Amino acid sequence: MEFTLRAISDSLKFRAIFISDVHLGTRGCKADFLLDFLKHTESDTLYLIGDIIDGWRLRKGWYWLQSHNDVVQKILRKARKGTDVIYVPGNHDEFARDYIGLEFGSIKVRRDIFHHGVNGKRFLIMHGDECDGVMIYAKWLALLGDYAYGTALAFNSWFNSARRMLGLPYWSLSKYLKHKVKNAVQFISNYEKEMARFAKDQQADGVICGHIHHAEIKDIDGITYCNDGDWVESCTALVEHYDGRFEILSWAEMRGLVPGEAEPHALPAPLAARDELATHARSPLEAFHKAKECEYSSSPTRGLHKSTASSEHSSH
Repeated sequence: MEFTLRAISDSLKFRAIFISDVHLGTRGCKADFLLDFLKHTESDTLYLIGDIIDGWRLRKGWYWLQSHNDVVQKILRKARKGTDVIYVPGNHDEFARDYIGLEFGSIKVRRDIFHHGVNGKRFLIMHGDECDGVMIYAKWLALLGDYAYGTALAFNSWFNSARRMLGLPYWSLSKYLKHKVKNAVQFISNYEKEMARFAKDQQADGVICGHIHHAEIKDIDGITYCNDGDWVESCTALVEHYDGRFEILSWAEMRGLVPGEAEPHALPAPLAARDELATHARSPLEAFHKAKECEYSSSPTRGLHKSTASSEHSSH
């Protein structure tokens, strides 16, 4: 069966792009998807917010595809061409924390950093393991959890291979558990509140982080909490538009990619009606949103579809 990617005619340009939890060096990493994202986006600043390389897994056994190399080369190329690239290591790439304050290939390595929004608001940027009680008090449990997560991803891959044979769509086990298992939901909620509290203690207006592989934008007690998700399953990035808006891009959905595949297979080409709507849109991103409205308005099952989340920040 042949597939085609949904076309994006021009590069999407943003004031800042935030990505984390890529986990290069693991079988679960969607390096091809991320490379496609990096090829079709430009930004003044690119923040790499931890767990870009998975040192934990690489210590156990070497796994490094050409696509993983290509992602690193693409990021280095962006830095050489003028993009301000800032790397904030996480717990899986904690080895890089030994190089805080240094620069490699025009990439700045920082423990954390403040991002200043268009409207003057200050956003604390940190990976987020600093506010994870398991990482702080029981790292052995975090290592055990990492093993369990890897096992779940392996099962998920096998399970979805069977679903594809039956003509069924992709289904994420870990995403289901995060939303349905009470303890997982409570952990995410506690983590978000702790990150917001930490940001408030630092006199920040918001916090931008990763770590828990759960993309979100929300207000928590007056603090704007942003999590950019991951490139293992959800394939999401946080972006700041030039007008100051923050938005989560679900890249796999925008491009018609299927999360969970070893290679970036794509969904069937868009309907002609979608293309007609996209032609009249002001930007490639608007074209996508208009196309999705067309798709779901013509679906036999009517309902609310949420592919991205956005948050507008008012000026002081």
